[in-house]
Amino acid sequence: MHGKTGLMIALLGLSLGWIRPAPAQGQPVAGGRGGGRGQQDNLVSPEIHPDRTVTFRVRAPQAADVNLTGDWMATPDAPTGGTIPMTKDAAGIWSFTSPPLEASLHLYFFTVDGLAIADPVNPRIKLRVRTSASLVEVPGDPAPLWQIQDVPHGSVDWNWQHSAVYNDTHEFFVYLPPGYEKGNARYPVLYLVHGSGDTAAGWTMAGGANVILDNLIAQKKATPMIVVMPYNGGTPAARPTPAAGGNTGNGGRGGAGTAFEDYMLKELMPFVDAKYRTAPGRKNRAMAGLSAGGAATYNVGLKHLEIFSQLGMFSSAGSGGGDFATRYPQLAADPKGTNARLEVFWIGVGQQDPVDKSARDLDASLTKLQIKHTFLDREGGHVWPVWRWCLSQFAPLLFKKS
Repeated sequence: MHGKTGLMIALLGLSLGWIRPAPAQGQPVAGGRGGGRGQQDNLVSPEIHPDRTVTFRVRAPQAADVNLTGDWMATPDAPTGGTIPMTKDAAGIWSFTSPPLEASLHLYFFTVDGLAIADPVNPRIKLRVRTSASLVEVPGDPAPLWQIQDVPHGSVDWNWQHSAVYNDTHEFFVYLPPGYEKGNARYPVLYLVHGSGDTAAGWTMAGGANVILDNLIAQKKATPMIVVMPYNGGTPAARPTPAAGGNTGNGGRGGAGTAFEDYMLKELMPFVDAKYRTAPGRKNRAMAGLSAGGAATYNVGLKHLEIFSQLGMFSSAGSGGGDFATRYPQLAADPKGTNARLEVFWIGVGQQDPVDKSARDLDASLTKLQIKHTFLDREGGHVWPVWRWCLSQFAPLLFKKS
């Protein structure tokens, strides 16, 4: 009797919509409480396997052509990532399984019938100035420096500052090392700059700068430091002002008097020094950046060795590699004096990055001029796994007591 009654109630519930049958694997499911969200997709993408291969999926039953672009497929002709076709199954799900990937963060996106989109079911998004992509973090064992570990963690402040130079409101992020809020010690500062087309959040969202510093400090491989991550550019709506000298800026890549140089030296650094417990003096100031941020380091940092004593260039070669003596004739003419002032000069790049040749030219030029520096390259393109590695190599060299 109870069995028949239960069956009748279940059938009645199905007919009235009280009970919904469980969806087939990979089918969209209706939204929960609150309504208005439409159907949610229980498709899994990306799916990370124990062997570090990753399966990517996208539901596009009406599409005729779907491709996957991923940074692990970078080549000199496609330095930010190669593209490969995906395979469609009977349910309209397109998929591709990668080879084993480096234990790091990887950027990818889909192109569906010519339209580039982020992964619709992956909440981890890489924001950029004009487009967005998706991110997948492949874990390693042992855990690499950019993987979150059970160590004391610092914090990241999100700051906003009006800029007269850019005539807009600039955001920037500040990493504070573990223990900062509990004491009164002052800390050296690394100014870490993103690349062209990125946002101020790039070095935390994708670069894992805070995680890398947490782990290095916990392992006593890096000096506790503050890391300032500014926005390298102006908003499209920003206009030059008289205070900026009519300067619209070019991401710090130009010569003297770029907007980024003015913003950094006249606005950002005084703001940071007033708000945070920064240690004074050039020996407590470093600057580094990736791509256009590396060019900014070349054009601003080397120009102002009265402010900075330690510099890093990731996937960057200044103005072309071999022009150091032309760009900085006084530094080139006095290598002994330059070496005394430039305590760290570090250059790193990926071997599949077109910048690799120019970086090698810069390395050769500096070697010929007898200017002390470090040059390293590794497998990879113009991609975040390379830049994470660069920071993990560069940061331990900073702010060492002589």
